[in-house]
Amino acid sequence: MLLKENIPVKYIFGKIIKEIVFVTLYAGLIAILYNTFHFTRISIPIAVPTILGTVISLLLAFKSNQAYDRWWEARTLWGAIVNDTRTLTRQLMTFVTCPDTEDEKAFCIRLAKRQIAWCISLSKHLRDQNPLAGIDRLISAEDMEHIKNYSNVPLALQELQAIDIRNAHKLGWLNDFQQIQLDKTLTAFSNEMGGCERIKNTVFPATYSHYIHFSLVLFIMLLPFGLIEFFGIIEIPLVIAIASSFFLIEKMAIHLQDPFENKPTDTPTTAICRTIERDIKQMLKENYKQDEKISGPASQKSKVFYVL
Repeated sequence: MLLKENIPVKYIFGKIIKEIVFVTLYAGLIAILYNTFHFTRISIPIAVPTILGTVISLLLAFKSNQAYDRWWEARTLWGAIVNDTRTLTRQLMTFVTCPDTEDEKAFCIRLAKRQIAWCISLSKHLRDQNPLAGIDRLISAEDMEHIKNYSNVPLALQELQAIDIRNAHKLGWLNDFQQIQLDKTLTAFSNEMGGCERIKNTVFPATYSHYIHFSLVLFIMLLPFGLIEFFGIIEIPLVIAIASSFFLIEKMAIHLQDPFENKPTDTPTTAICRTIERDIKQMLKENYKQDEKISGPASQKSKVFYVL
């Protein structure tokens, strides 16, 4: 995830470098034909690209809003995951009858750390990475052996959470009301996971993107013919500037529409998982060493950095 405001110009225009090169060559060719070979009849009224540009602006605005809505919903779901994880840990620490005894304390720690593992595995699951990587330090070998049989590792971890809560209720560590409250928290996690999977698996309509891109290319191809009569050779930088603006908006929408693709514009699930782990371990009175990639001196000095 892109975390700093000072984004390098190289990163911004690197996304449309091919388009800029094409537009520069194309606009230069039109200028040469008009000024050197005097093909003056290639000029068209400026109103033609203006009308088309207005329509494309509305379509791009709509697409950008829809893409941002998907990104914001993903961020909202992960914000709810942070809150519910803290709530679950607080409930464990206050609901259990005698959290200071060895068995009850081990129960609370086991569920809290397993919840951290759930967050990490969900992040990797959404990004099509190995959901088992990095969670063996948080859960037991028996748990690892159990969840290996599942294609959906976060779902398997939630099942283990529910089983442990049921067993704690049978042992008398939790009363009926407390078990219901913990089960509601687990249900909230399931709903949030389902929301993230819905965003991940719902593909943005390809035909919609293709039609807008085709219209945008047509607009850029017509633009030099509408500007050449009024601006002469100056139409080249004007066309480049206008085309760059439109292409950047299109790229922005494309990047935002898929918030779980492990790109710099993604929802920062890795950083959120580190925040969750820090908070939960502090609630458990355990030491937590924060990753220097996020908080170290090197990161503080850099203008821009990514959490992937």
